[in-house]
Amino acid sequence: MNNFTIVRFLLVLLVAVYSSEGRLQTSGKLYTTYKCSPPVSGSTKAVLTLNSFEEDGDGGGPSECDSKYHSDNELVVALSTGWYSGGSRCLNNVTISANGRSVTAMVVDECDSTMGCDDDHDYQPPCPNNIVDASKAVWKALGVSEGDWGELDITWSDA
Repeated sequence: MNNFTIVRFLLVLLVAVYSSEGRLQTSGKLYTTYKCSPPVSGSTKAVLTLNSFEEDGDGGGPSECDSKYHSDNELVVALSTGWYSGGSRCLNNVTISANGRSVTAMVVDECDSTMGCDDDHDYQPPCPNNIVDASKAVWKALGVSEGDWGELDITWSDA
């Protein structure tokens, strides 16, 4: 193999792993990645997902905003990359509404929409661009029965 062939092979491999179209491929699966999220309004539609921000939880490492772990009993959330906005919402509150109730929670982390499937992300795929990833306390405050935890259509706004 000459150097040109090796370089060409490496470029093809690189494009297969992360293409300019915003796709991440790992373990034979292809995931869409996002750098932006829908515009935030007074009532932004989103999907609520469940996350543990505890040290041995499914959230990976410590929270991006304060480099700490948080109890499942705290009202905390992570926002998709676009809404996280480079950390501009860190430690600020958001209001989440669903199930006829509203709750205020603090933003402590990013639900990464650009990367995933590695140790830093607990080997989870990238988040979609419309996720509010919430602690158990948020789900409880919204009155959702534990058997229905997972994904829930919500609205949210800056508090």
